[in-house]
Amino acid sequence: MRIALVCDWLTGMRGGERCLEAVCELYPKADIYTLVHFPGTVSSTIESHKIHTSYIQRLPRSREKFRRYLPIFPNAIRRFDLRGYDCVLSFSHCVAKGAAVPAGIPHICYCHTPMRYAWHMRADYLNRLGYIRKRVAVLVLDYLRRWDRKTSYGVTHFIATSRNIQNRLRNAYGRESVIIHPPVDCDRFAVSDANDGYYLIVSALVPYKRVDLAIRAFDGLARELVVVGNGPELHFLKESAPTNVTFVHDAGDREVVEYMERCRALIFPGEEDFGIVPLEAQACGKGVIAFGKGGAMETVVGFEPDGEPAGNPTGIFFGKQSPMELRKTILRFEEIEEQFDKQACRSNALRFDRPVYKQLMRNFVQSVVGEHLG
Repeated sequence: MRIALVCDWLTGMRGGERCLEAVCELYPKADIYTLVHFPGTVSSTIESHKIHTSYIQRLPRSREKFRRYLPIFPNAIRRFDLRGYDCVLSFSHCVAKGAAVPAGIPHICYCHTPMRYAWHMRADYLNRLGYIRKRVAVLVLDYLRRWDRKTSYGVTHFIATSRNIQNRLRNAYGRESVIIHPPVDCDRFAVSDANDGYYLIVSALVPYKRVDLAIRAFDGLARELVVVGNGPELHFLKESAPTNVTFVHDAGDREVVEYMERCRALIFPGEEDFGIVPLEAQACGKGVIAFGKGGAMETVVGFEPDGEPAGNPTGIFFGKQSPMELRKTILRFEEIEEQFDKQACRSNALRFDRPVYKQLMRNFVQSVVGEHLG
C-alpha cells in the first residue's frame, strides 16, 4: 500500500509531530509532503522518510520567518503531485488538509484543529495588530476561511483529536468525524518523587498558548516558574517577565523529560485543541494546573478550585484566564497537593499511550482503504 503523509511544516518535535512520527513507524516507506522542513529539527524516524518540500522552503529567510508567507500557503500545499498513491493521510492544523488529492484516492485528515487564524482564534490574532495591518489581515483571513471550508470537501474521512475538535469540525465544515486521541509516549517518562519546587510550562511560545498569562500570575508571587520552549513570542515574553521566571529555549527531548520529572506541577494556561503536555506530566506522576476549557477537560481528572475531587484527581482547573485567577488556583493546589496520587496520574496518562494510538490509526486506515478497494 503506497501512502503519502502530508503535514503543514516540520520545524520541531511538538504534539503534531509526535502523531506523525508514530504513523511513520506504521508506514516506514511512506513519502512525506510538507511546506518546509529544516533538517535536524525533527526525529530520525521522520527524517528517515523521503521528504518533499514546497517552494516556500526556497524563499528568503524561510527558516526564521516562514510563517509570514501564510497568504501563499494554500497555493504551495496544492502544488504537490499526489498521483499514484493508494491513500493520502494529512496531519493538519493549517493548510495540509487542503492538498490536491486526485479523485478516487481516499484522503484521511487527522485534524488537530481547523485553521485557528480563520476560525475560533481569529479575533485573538487580529486584536494584536495595529489598524493598517489589521485591515490587511482581515482580507487575508477572509480568503483563508473561504479556502479552508471549500477544500474540506476534498477530504473523504476526518479524524478529530478530541471531542473539542470534533465539535469544531462540525461547526466549521459541517463534517462528522471519528475521534482518535494523540499519542503519549509514556515510555519516555517515569514516575518521579523529585520535586525542586518550581512550576513548569512546556510550550511553543505563540500567542494562543497564553504563556503571558502565567508570567503575569507569577509577578509578585514567591514561587519559581520555568518556561521550556521557543517561538516568535520568546523575546516579548522575556522582556515582560519578572526575575522569578526562567526561560529555557533550547532544551532537547531528554532535558524536557528531566524538567518534568523534577517540577512541582505543570501549568497549562491556554485553551488547547487536545494537549499532549499535560499527559506527559501525568506520566511522570505530576499534577496539572489547567485552564478548564478545551482538550484539558478530556485529559485531566480535575476539579474546580473551590470544589471537591471526584475519584483520583490528577489536576485542578481554573475557570477564567486572568493572572489573579491562576495565582489563586496555584495557592489552592498547594493546599490540596497531598491529595494527588502519583500512580493515579500515571494510570490516567496510560489511557493515551502510544501503542493505543498506533493500533487505532492502523485499523482506521486499513478499513478506509479496504472499503475503497471494495
